[in-house]
Amino acid sequence: MSSKKSRKSKLEDSDSDSGPDDRNPPKKAKNEKATSASTSGDDELKFPLSKYKFVTVREFRGKLLVDIREHYEKDGEMMPGRKGICLNMEQWNALKEQMENIEGAIKKF
Repeated sequence: MSSKKSRKSKLEDSDSDSGPDDRNPPKKAKNEKATSASTSGDDELKFPLSKYKFVTVREFRGKLLVDIREHYEKDGEMMPGRKGICLNMEQWNALKEQMENIEGAIKKF
């Protein structure tokens, strides 16, 4: 049986789909087009997928991350939610390498 301490350290070290919480997300204008990327002062790029889903490329604790996340609107600002996945560059590259296989699987349905 594992102790509480070892379970906690495993959780802290694991890749979680919730990703790091972004305490200072970039502000998004309501009239921003769904095909453009927005930037913030934190050298972060945000690409809209739909009204409430975004891909954000940013650096967190010295690591470059691709964060695919649902957002919600609060006081006229788009805020990152808990639902999503944050990929490091190794995981992002693995996803890109599988893109043809994924497209093929989609076409079968």
